[in-house]
Amino acid sequence: MREPAVRQYPRPARERLTGGSLDLLTLLARLLRRPRRGDRQLPLLWLTRAPGSADVAALLRRFLGQGAGRRVPHAVVDLAGRPETDDVPAVLRELHRQLSLEAFGVARLRFRHYPLADWLMQQTLTIGTGPGDSGRGTLVRRLRDWRGRRGGEDPQVGGDSGVGAAVQLLLWLLRRAVPSVVFRIAVSGRVPLVGRQYRWFMRQQYLAPRQSITFLGFAERLTAGWRDGEQPAQVEKLLLHAFLEDLRQAYRRRFWHPGDWRRTAYPVLLLAGVTPDGVGHTLVRLLDDVRNETGRNDPLLVLAVAGDPPPEPVPPRPLGEADEAYDEWVEVLPEARRLRRPGAWLMVLRLDGDDGRPASGLAPPALVAPDPPWWSRRYLPAAVALLLLVGIGGWANGRWSPDCHPWPTGEVRVQRIAGECVGYSNSAAQVFNSEPGQERLRAVQRRIFAQNRAAAEVWRRSDHRRPYLTLVYLGTLTGNRTRADEESYVSEREELEGMAAAQYALLKESAAADGSALLRVVVANAGRQMRHAGPAVRMLEGLARDDPTVLAVVGLVESRATTAAALRELNRVGLPVLAPTLSADRMDANSSLYLQISAPNRDQARMIEEYARQVLRVRDAHVYWSTGEDSSLTEDLYVATLVDGLRQRLAGRLTRDEEWRAGRRLTQECGYRGALVFAGRWSEFDGFLRALKECGTDPPRHLLADDSVNRYMANPGLRASAPGNLPVTYVSKAAPGLRDPAGRAGPAGRRPGQLPHLDRRPRPARPAPLPHRRRTAGGGAGQPRLRRLDDGGTRRGEPRRPAPARRHRPAVGAGVDRSGRGARRGAAAERRRWLPGGRRPDPLRPRLRGADRQATRAAHRGPGAGRGHPSGRGVRLRRDRRRP
Repeated sequence: MREPAVRQYPRPARERLTGGSLDLLTLLARLLRRPRRGDRQLPLLWLTRAPGSADVAALLRRFLGQGAGRRVPHAVVDLAGRPETDDVPAVLRELHRQLSLEAFGVARLRFRHYPLADWLMQQTLTIGTGPGDSGRGTLVRRLRDWRGRRGGEDPQVGGDSGVGAAVQLLLWLLRRAVPSVVFRIAVSGRVPLVGRQYRWFMRQQYLAPRQSITFLGFAERLTAGWRDGEQPAQVEKLLLHAFLEDLRQAYRRRFWHPGDWRRTAYPVLLLAGVTPDGVGHTLVRLLDDVRNETGRNDPLLVLAVAGDPPPEPVPPRPLGEADEAYDEWVEVLPEARRLRRPGAWLMVLRLDGDDGRPASGLAPPALVAPDPPWWSRRYLPAAVALLLLVGIGGWANGRWSPDCHPWPTGEVRVQRIAGECVGYSNSAAQVFNSEPGQERLRAVQRRIFAQNRAAAEVWRRSDHRRPYLTLVYLGTLTGNRTRADEESYVSEREELEGMAAAQYALLKESAAADGSALLRVVVANAGRQMRHAGPAVRMLEGLARDDPTVLAVVGLVESRATTAAALRELNRVGLPVLAPTLSADRMDANSSLYLQISAPNRDQARMIEEYARQVLRVRDAHVYWSTGEDSSLTEDLYVATLVDGLRQRLAGRLTRDEEWRAGRRLTQECGYRGALVFAGRWSEFDGFLRALKECGTDPPRHLLADDSVNRYMANPGLRASAPGNLPVTYVSKAAPGLRDPAGRAGPAGRRPGQLPHLDRRPRPARPAPLPHRRRTAGGGAGQPRLRRLDDGGTRRGEPRRPAPARRHRPAVGAGVDRSGRGARRGAAAERRRWLPGGRRPDPLRPRLRGADRQATRAAHRGPGAGRGHPSGRGVRLRRDRRRP
């Protein structure tokens, strides 16, 4: 804030000041300025002027009214020109009228307590002898109407219909009943934040308000006629105390309300024509008494201009010593207040003859309100709100988006991380992946959510007798770079379709089958390459904690370091994990509640080595591997363990072991007669084949690929661009055993070495296992927990019990498929299967047929290692159900 400036230019002759007037204005400029911290104690200035001296009241009136912008709030009451019948209430009404004007460059002062007290004192109630003649009902109606400032009659709705009557009743409730109830609550003073002004009247000290018990009784005592038995001085002190309380509240400073800090000057009351026996002196005396009796300061500066000194024993001081007189008054005020001396707040200044000397010609300090702090400007709240809105919008835009946002019901919890929507959803309001070309992926999610609602309804109608289970599918549903006409999530879509089919079958069970479980599927996304599995699992932890029907997590489609960390978190939470496609070695070390269906990579590496040595009869091998975009061997456990296994199995026959990246040429592999092994991710296999196109008519003779290539084979859009003269042999996850050690036929009608016929019908017969080919899949699973799918499952409301750490050893399910191009699109290609230890199949290579001569046709349309699953179109995935 700036101090009132002193202008250094001569003033006109009519404004020439005496030395005493200049000292007075300097003191006023000091007193009017509000400190930044705390408040100043303001005296009751009594200015005594001798007859014939300068008109101090006119001077003060002229200087207080200066300024075109921010001015000092002030009220001027000339008691000499007012009727002799004026009393203290009349002067207070005039003071209230002037200070309530919005004419000082700041928000007007609002009064809440004084208008109510003054209004009550002007009410007249009928006094009777009967119990209903006390006037209490009349006072309540008047007070309620005054509080609501209601005017006019209730609107009338024409018509005799029921609608008109209903509207009339509604209007009556809104205009009469509701305000009446609110008013009764407010005047009771028992509900916080409601009716604060009524509680203030019952807690202040004048007129003994506690004797009335309720505010209505106290208000009745203030009305005309009823207050005749009260002491008039106490009634006037109550009025004055209410007036000062409103000023205190208007000048309080709250840090959350910047407008309070814009009041930088105290209000001034200028009383002219005051006499020691008049209403002016009475008002000054009452102000002194109220300040002493309540012990509270107020922000009102009173200037009383009189011809005689006050009757209180206060020694006057010359006007030229105004500053010194104020400093001395501040020092003695605490003791005077404690002793409640009459005139403790009075400070008397007299205008002597020497004070009439002309001033030096300099302008006096300007009596204007100082500028408010910069942070209390009117535009600042709007600017702060705008900045907060922009900041919150930026934060929300980074965390959510129109196609990725949480849902109020709690069925959706998602977060946008690195441009991907991560989390889980059980509502069609949040469907993962809004990219073009993924309509079928979105459609199967909506189908699952619709069936979830149907399952909940069936469970409710069964009176909760049927078991109600929840499975969470956790996969990679976003992040792949695709064309607008390319479906990039075929494997994930087929996995969800399988779960939707199982869910639908359970829904179609008879309503009387109380033992048949109902399945709810929650779809969760961990982002591309399972990079955000950690945040997704943390969200699922809350779901499992709040919903006891959550049975297990299915999926975790890629063997990566983030997947291993997610397994550890799920093991801590107590959720079993069923992984159909994970095949990295030693994945079971991360969780004791982990069931792995696929064989580990060490078996795949052994199979590739034996196939190259025994079937292809080649010794040398070249291995190329890739880990996907922005990944490494440390992060990609599938590729790391597979490459380690190939290095151990091939040993000295491995003549080339290199990482392949997009854009690298492979002309050195043209015409290569050994085994060319692709041991990387399916996402780079398309570029790998394009690099081999440069070989033209001399491609490598034996191209082998790992089971991750299943995803490539399942995508027709990617296969369309493959070279037509390059056969591919790739590993496919298969049934645990299709023939016995002696090479005899398996199920009836099947020749040794023949693949199962492509049949979509359910086969109840279990496949014959191969005991000598059984291998440890490295997966541990809580067997009792998973068997609950057959014996009733977990019912809603039952507490979750952690399953014991028990390992399940499924049989080896990896095989090798060699496939060529079918005669037409959609036709199954010729297939051969070779199992280690069995007879060799027909050594003739399958011929490529068809006019377009495209490269390969997937005999197995499921995803590959770490991502795929047997989908039923090629080799059926069967599992040995015997316990190890």
